[in-house]
Amino acid sequence: MTNQFQNIVAWQKAHEFVLVVYKTTGAFPDSERFGLCSQFQRAAVSIAANIAEGYKKLSRQDKLRFYNIAQGSLEECRYYIILSKDLGYVNESTYLCLYTTLEECSKTLNAYCKGVVDNNFSNIL
Repeated sequence: MTNQFQNIVAWQKAHEFVLVVYKTTGAFPDSERFGLCSQFQRAAVSIAANIAEGYKKLSRQDKLRFYNIAQGSLEECRYYIILSKDLGYVNESTYLCLYTTLEECSKTLNAYCKGVVDNNFSNIL
């Protein structure tokens, strides 16, 4: 078992996604600075932040509550990726990069949650 949230692969994937989102939204139109950019960034940060916060919770139920919030924010980001493409803010290549990075994050987070449910912490790093 790890003693820092930074060692959790699910958090690492979420953090990687945050960095991609910030890089991508930096190229969005200035008119989106307080709109889509802000919402997209906040939702992306929420994924990693809730994994980190849930990590230190003592009960399985508390942990899963935070990881579920992270999953909700992840789905919110999935929509923002689609919207960004449909608005023409990202090209196909950037869309695929965002989507692929989000999918890796999603699969890893789902596996981590399953490990918490099964109480098999040795397999969730």
